[in-house]
Amino acid sequence: MKIALARILVILALPLLAACAGTAKQSKAPEVVPGYEGIQDGEFFIEPVPAQYLYEGNRRTEVDYVGDERPGTIVVDTHSRKLYFVLEGNRAIRYPIAVGREGISFRGSGVVGRKAEWPAWQPTANMVRSRPDLYAAYAGGLPGGLINPLGARALYLYRGGRDSMFRIHGTADAASIGHATSAGCIRLFNQDAIDLYNRAPNGTRVKVRTEAESLALEGPQMTDAYGHVVAATPENIAKKEKDLALIAKQAEKDRVAAEKAEKKRLAACERRGIAAEECPRPEAPSATVTVGTSEGATTG
Repeated sequence: MKIALARILVILALPLLAACAGTAKQSKAPEVVPGYEGIQDGEFFIEPVPAQYLYEGNRRTEVDYVGDERPGTIVVDTHSRKLYFVLEGNRAIRYPIAVGREGISFRGSGVVGRKAEWPAWQPTANMVRSRPDLYAAYAGGLPGGLINPLGARALYLYRGGRDSMFRIHGTADAASIGHATSAGCIRLFNQDAIDLYNRAPNGTRVKVRTEAESLALEGPQMTDAYGHVVAATPENIAKKEKDLALIAKQAEKDRVAAEKAEKKRLAACERRGIAAEECPRPEAPSATVTVGTSEGATTG
């Protein structure tokens, strides 16, 4: 009787156990934004662009276009950090870009002199000379691939029939798009670089707007607390001040937490008779270094 009762209790408990198992926390799949999915491109797989980098204004979009450039023209606005491929009917495809730091961006106009899929890259002599710590190891060149700073596609800008040494290209450094971090070239998400590559043939005219042209067509711009370019409205100005205060507050919290952790580490060593200078530190997470990150090269 006791055995039979035990079996009955086990049978009655199974649905409850199954229900509990069914409510276990599942790992949430990363959000994939349409147009920025993973792509198998020849022998290389391009990872999806993380949704956190595809905030409003920082993704490929077809928009109205008010400039007077002819359809088929590439227009680069380094001030608003946008690139336009002009279409018929006063429309354009707008792409977010990363631009060169002040003073090293391409200016004026040129043409696409050649294009390449998964291009090879070689730093210029000036880049090797100015930052040997970053570029000396690649002075002999780097073949195309996922760690190559030119990404999946490159459009080579020519001026007067000669290579200007500036490119419009992809990147594996998705976090850089929307910022002024490159070594002078124009970066796009790899998915956008492929899209633009397929639209723009050799000979495509490329125009870079002046600051005055950008102001007239895009309106006043500013960077927010996170380095994103936004319209310079009273609302955004107030929001920046608020966000900077929150960032400073969090930084102070992090500093206090770090100090507490350091005191705890030293106290633990002292209890074990270990001198402070020999007290082991927690292992830092290993960093993956790739050429062409926010500090890296993009001129090839």
